[in-house]
Amino acid sequence: MRPGGNQVIPRPPLWRPGGAPAWAHAVDTPAVPLDPVLATIASRGPGPHPIELDGMRRSAVLVALYEGERGAEVVLTRRAMHMRNHKGEVSFPGGRLDPGETPLQAALREAHEEVCLEPSDVEVVGELDHLVTVVSRSHIVPIVGRLRGRPQLRAGTSEVDRILYVPLAELLRGDTFVEERWGTGPLERSVYFFHLDDETIWGATGRVLVQLLALATGVEHTPAGPPL
Repeated sequence: MRPGGNQVIPRPPLWRPGGAPAWAHAVDTPAVPLDPVLATIASRGPGPHPIELDGMRRSAVLVALYEGERGAEVVLTRRAMHMRNHKGEVSFPGGRLDPGETPLQAALREAHEEVCLEPSDVEVVGELDHLVTVVSRSHIVPIVGRLRGRPQLRAGTSEVDRILYVPLAELLRGDTFVEERWGTGPLERSVYFFHLDDETIWGATGRVLVQLLALATGVEHTPAGPPL
């Protein structure tokens, strides 16, 4: 297993190892072509909506993909350590919807504010499955967009302390993905981790990446258990 980052993972007292990834046949793929991935996402629609919780806050993230030297790559950010919530976690650019905003408008606005990505540089392709989180009580809409090439980005806010450009092939390495099963009985749920050389991706971002990789490798995947 690769080193990963230095995040403190809040594992519950009861957890156990999970299974192999749905894309096990594609482990260590040298490159993932971008066009077939985007064509699959564009043709499938957003998928089912999750069950809403009381007091749920609507959010959106931008899954920005582009063609790199190793095929499809995705833009991620690391939240600053001074943040009150999710400090040091790797995530997609995104955030809460402002009053009257659509998820698409919010995803593009947040990406511009966080990493200075111009909305006009994004060709919107579609959505991945919506998901909900119990801890932050968020309903998250992942908006998928294509960029013309590797963007020249910079942190536009103190909330962001690193921008990552990650090839999907890097996420498919055999020493990167781990599934854990947290909780017991009907509350047991899958939690997904991607251990890179110097960062660990998990939580809602990990769940979105699992679906993205499943679609990219031609397999179906349904997360097991209740919301995160």
